[in-house]
Amino acid sequence: MKEGLKKYLEKEGSNAKLAMVAYLANLDQVASVYPEVASSIVKEIENQRSHLKLIASENYSSLAVQAAMGNLLTDKYAEGFPEHRYYGGCENVDAVEMAACEEACKIFGAEHAYVQPHSGADANIVAYWAILNAKVEEPFLKKFETVVDGKVKKMSLEGLSHEDWEELRHSLGNQKLMGLDYYSGGHLTHGYVQNVSSKMFKTCSYTVNKETGELDYAEIEKRAMEEKPLILLAGYSAYPRKINFKKFREIADKCGAVLMVDMAHFAGLVAGKVFEGEYNPVLWADVVTTTTHKTLRGPRGGMILSNGKVGNPLKKPEKTLENLPTLIDRSVFPGTQGGPQMHSIAAKAVSFYEALQPEFKIYAQQVVKNAQFLAEELSKRGFRLVTGGTKNHLILIDIYASFGIDGKVAERAMDAIGLTLNANSIPNDTLSMFAPSGIRLGTPAVTSRGMKEAEMAKIAEWIELAIKCREDSKKLAEIKKEVADFARNFPLPSDL
Repeated sequence: MKEGLKKYLEKEGSNAKLAMVAYLANLDQVASVYPEVASSIVKEIENQRSHLKLIASENYSSLAVQAAMGNLLTDKYAEGFPEHRYYGGCENVDAVEMAACEEACKIFGAEHAYVQPHSGADANIVAYWAILNAKVEEPFLKKFETVVDGKVKKMSLEGLSHEDWEELRHSLGNQKLMGLDYYSGGHLTHGYVQNVSSKMFKTCSYTVNKETGELDYAEIEKRAMEEKPLILLAGYSAYPRKINFKKFREIADKCGAVLMVDMAHFAGLVAGKVFEGEYNPVLWADVVTTTTHKTLRGPRGGMILSNGKVGNPLKKPEKTLENLPTLIDRSVFPGTQGGPQMHSIAAKAVSFYEALQPEFKIYAQQVVKNAQFLAEELSKRGFRLVTGGTKNHLILIDIYASFGIDGKVAERAMDAIGLTLNANSIPNDTLSMFAPSGIRLGTPAVTSRGMKEAEMAKIAEWIELAIKCREDSKKLAEIKKEVADFARNFPLPSDL
């Protein structure tokens, strides 16, 4: 590692960039303690430079975001909330977290942003718990209110008898969550049987149309009216179209559900004003959760957006949807999560600021342009696309129907030439989830490296060659070198 820094300084001399010196010095420090870890980091850097990342849920963050992650804020315990911490000495991390919240609200037009969740899965659990508090726990406690000297005396959880507490627990665990079926493109945390969400709730699901592969809002409404879920959840992990959230709002109002949206996959397209009006979930949902990476290009982490009264989280608010922002705060601490990762929140603040810049809109628009162009090129080459194309950042391909191979075979063929994507189930899949019929790919990462339509045409050509030449190791090696040479013409956002 030292040799790398030394060579850089000798080569650049007075022209050496401070950021690059810091970058190399950081690796040198890791190597001085644990050289094997440093070596793996360097190998990953080279891998990312020489490969084309087509995983729909991955992206690249800027050097500024990465730098914000790697600092002494990781040492700071800051349980609680800005200006209301369990520990003293948190004024600096308070400023960091408040900056992140402020920038997030600017991006999405929300009244409240909670940035402490460690992941999208954590954010969803917190949101679930806040809704349960508002819609189930509060009405239950109201039964025990008394009037003393003309004043209402409320019941607390601590004041419940053992029998009453057991009744509340049963009621909390007897609510319905309705989301997109996992095998139709939904996420694990939306009620998949192996996920904790299916243990928190009675889960039911809606699916996509068998013929078109798209959401059928009339059928969703019919299903929702039959099930009457507490939470109607919209969002996806593998759905190549837009979602009309205005229609979901109407359905939720008809069946009496809280509308929750998980926009983890497409938050960057909302931030970049590609998804607006009826396609912007923040305008229609009661609560919106998201990751901060993927299309948003921040660090790995989660966030919750909501509208309503933002109160002091130390004071118990009336548990209503109007007070959802404060209920979300209290659902994180002391509800479901301990100390926040302040270094990650600092990186979130930096990435949110970047997302407010004009160039981010250009990037978001290009993501969709690239995805649609790549989809068209693949379709011309005989690839059968679920829904016939895409309206967002991802493409779902029925590779089994296209070429008679499963998704894992295709995934390995792509990896052999330096294209990184993943096998994925498709609607009505007849194969195993471990070797499914489909592959999923997306364009956020390659777009972040500056690629446009012309490059998408080349990528489509390589994808086809990888499939056709999958058993020809010599040909695959030739293509891999071609891909690597091509990729190095498009630096990572963190490269200087």
